[in-house]
Formats: sequence, structure tokens, C-alpha cells
Amino acid sequence: MLTKPVMRMQQTPTYSVPPVVRAIKVLRHIAAGRSVANQSQAAREIGINRTTLLRLLHTLEAEGMIEPLQGGDDYILGTGVIELAAQKLSSLDVAQAAGPVLSGLAERLGLSCHLGILDRREVLYVVRATPEVHLVSNVRIGTRLPAHASSMGRAILAQMSREVVDEIFAGADLFAVTAVTPTTLGALHAELGKVRESGFVDSRSSYEQGIDSIAAPVFDHSGTVIAAINASGPESAFGGARGRRTAIVMAVREAAALISRRLGFVRSPPRAGTAVAAGARAPRR
Repeated sequence: MLTKPVMRMQQTPTYSVPPVVRAIKVLRHIAAGRSVANQSQAAREIGINRTTLLRLLHTLEAEGMIEPLQGGDDYILGTGVIELAAQKLSSLDVAQAAGPVLSGLAERLGLSCHLGILDRREVLYVVRATPEVHLVSNVRIGTRLPAHASSMGRAILAQMSREVVDEIFAGADLFAVTAVTPTTLGALHAELGKVRESGFVDSRSSYEQGIDSIAAPVFDHSGTVIAAINASGPESAFGGARGRRTAIVMAVREAAALISRRLGFVRSPPRAGTAVAAGARAPRR
């Protein structure tokens, strides 16, 4: 039986849209940390003319894809790019595995629950679940927080080797968010050692005054830490009834373990010096 041939779109330059290609080249140029302050030079490096570069910069800024640096003529990637990346990340296995678990955890605890991944020296919020109560976190998907100061950041970093952590923060300014933020590598390693020993982060107004958070790491099928989850809310929600904080810790750790199992992790998270800590890789800077 004869069938008609299926017409397929050819993957050739014929179907590319030059203005879009040029805009992507500008974004990649800025993403690589290269300057556009000298627009004539930048235009030559990108392979477009100066007028086109100027128009693209204004358009990309208007769309939130780039943001001007304070006190200069240069740009950095904007929140629009981060939002697109977060939407992509939300389709990954870890987000799909975590979504129902976090929704159940949020309703069970009456707290806001999140999943974040490590991106360079920051934690990027990928999944968010909130209960039907008034006092919930206003953190949104795509939000970035400094890893050294946030509960999920420390939960992830604690499962990495000392060498990997040193590589991530080489030359970085460990700025203080609150009075208890570790501001040196030595202080950060001391904090991570405590987290590694306990298996979770107990943050008490350590990022935002009056807000507490419990965080625990998530592992993939190979035993590598790939994310963390937390439950956060007003400090009053962690007190009151005796053992409330302990119950939250147990619930968060159980949820993190369940997500890890859904990703194929079948062993208990190893302690320092074992395969997970040694195998964890530093994110690209």
C-alpha cells in the first residue's frame, strides 16, 4: 500500500528569523559577562551594526530580558530570562516529583513549602506550594536567594565536599543578610558541618526577622544532591504546642526522602566524606 510522503520542516537557515537570531546573540554576549558599554566594539564582536545593537538593547530591556547595571552603561540578564528558565526547570523530573509532595506538606503543616536548586552561588526557587491560610511566604518561582545565607542553600551545600564549596565561593563576598549569616568560608564550613551532621537546616530568623524555616536536601538516583525543600512561615507557627518544631522537622525530612525515592534514590543520605559529598559537582559560574 502506497502512502504519501510526510512533509517535514527542514532545519535550514531558510527558516531562521534574522532579528530573533541577532537578539539571541546579544543575550548570549551579555550572559557571558561581556560588555556592551562601548557599543561600536560590542556590535563588531556580536556581528551586527551599532544601530541594531542599540535598538535590541532597548527592546530587551523593555521586555525585562536585560537590566542596566547601576552607575554604568552595561547590562546584565534580567528577571524575564530567569522566569523563562524557571518555567523550563518546572518541567524537569525533580519539579514533577516534588509538586504533589510539597502541596501535601503545605496543607499538612499550614506553611509555605518550596523546592530550590543551586545555580552558581544562589538558590533558584523552582516549585512553590502554599496552604489555604493568610500567613504565607511571598517568595515566587524564579526568586533567587544567596546560597550561603538561605536554608535551602545550606542544605544543598552541606552535602558537597569542602573542596567543591571552596570552588563555588572562590573570590566571592559572603555578605551578611542578618547578624547570624556566615561571612567567611571558615564560618560557612562550620555551619555546613552542623547541617551535615543533623541532616537538616533549622533556620530561626536567620534570613528574615520573624520568619523560620526548616530545609532538607533532595538526592537523585546516583546519590548526588540536586535540590532542597523547605517549609517556612512566621516563627509563631513553629512554637506553641510542645514538639511542633520537631514535628515540622520530621515532616520536611520525610517529604525530602519521598521526593528522593521518586527520583530513584534508594539509600539513606551518606554523611561527610562518602560518595555524595565527594561526587557533588560545583555549578558553572
